[in-house]
Amino acid sequence: MSIENIMKETREIIDEELKNVLKHKSIYQDIIFESIDYSLFTGGKRLRPIFLLKTCEMFKNNYENAIPFALAIEMIHTYSLIHDDLPAMDDDDFRRGKLTNHKVYGEAMAILAGDGLLNLAFETMLEYTLNNSITIDDYKRNTRAMSEIVKYSGIYGMIGGQTLDLISNEISMDEDKLLSMYENKTAALIQASLVSGAILGGANDVEIENMREFGLNLGLAYQIKDDILEEKEDREINKLTYATYNGVEVAEKEVEKLSKRAIELLSEHKDRDINFLKELTSKLIYRLY
Repeated sequence: MSIENIMKETREIIDEELKNVLKHKSIYQDIIFESIDYSLFTGGKRLRPIFLLKTCEMFKNNYENAIPFALAIEMIHTYSLIHDDLPAMDDDDFRRGKLTNHKVYGEAMAILAGDGLLNLAFETMLEYTLNNSITIDDYKRNTRAMSEIVKYSGIYGMIGGQTLDLISNEISMDEDKLLSMYENKTAALIQASLVSGAILGGANDVEIENMREFGLNLGLAYQIKDDILEEKEDREINKLTYATYNGVEVAEKEVEKLSKRAIELLSEHKDRDINFLKELTSKLIYRLY
C-alpha cells in the first residue's frame, strides 16, 4: 500500500474516533460543540496523531492502545491553532481556506472552544488510563506517555514557543532564538507524538530517546522548509524567519543537514520496520507546498 493510502486510511480512523469522543447529549451548549467541530474537521493533515500511531505500531505491530493519545494530540494541536488565530495573537482571518473560528463564532466562543479541546485532550487520556490499565506496567506506560504530551504542550514546549513568537518584535531576535522558537512551537508536538508513541509501543529507553532526537531534527527541518516555501511572502511583510534571516540557500542546506540526521537516527532501529516513517519524513522535507 502506498504511503498516501496508508495516511488516508489512518486519517479516516482518527476522524471517526474523534467524532465518537465528541458525541454529546447536551441540548443547552450545542454551540461549543459546533465551534469545536468547525476547527477540528477542516481537512487537517493529522500528521501528529499519525506519527504517534505509526510509531507505536513500529514497536508493537499495532496501535489500538495508542488511539486515545493520538486523539489528544490532535485536540491540543487544534486548540493551539484556534487560539493562535485570535486577534490578540496572530489575528488571522483565514485558515485552510476557511474563515477562522473567531470570525464565525466570535472571540469568546473561540477561546472556550480552544479551552474545551485542551481539557478534553486530558480527559480522553485519563479516562483511557483509568479504565484500561490492567497491569502496573500498563499504568506506567500510559502515565509516562501522558507526562510527555503534557510537557511538550506546556510552557516548556509549545506554549513557550508561542510566547517567544509573540514577543519576537519586542526583543532582539537572532538565529539561536529563532531555532529555540521553532524547537518549542513546531518540533515539540512532533516530539510528543513520536516519544509517546514509542512509550505506548513498549520501546526501551534508548529507543525512546532516539525517537526524541529524531523528532527534534524532523520538526526543525519541517519548519525551516515552511520558511523556504513562504520566503517571498514573509520578506514582503518583514516577517523574521530562518529563511529571511539567513537566506534561502543557507536555509536549504540546514534542512538537508537536519533531514539527513533525522534519517540516520531512524535507521538505527535496525530490527524495526521504519519504512513508513522514513517515507513520510522524505515526503515532508521535500514537499513543494
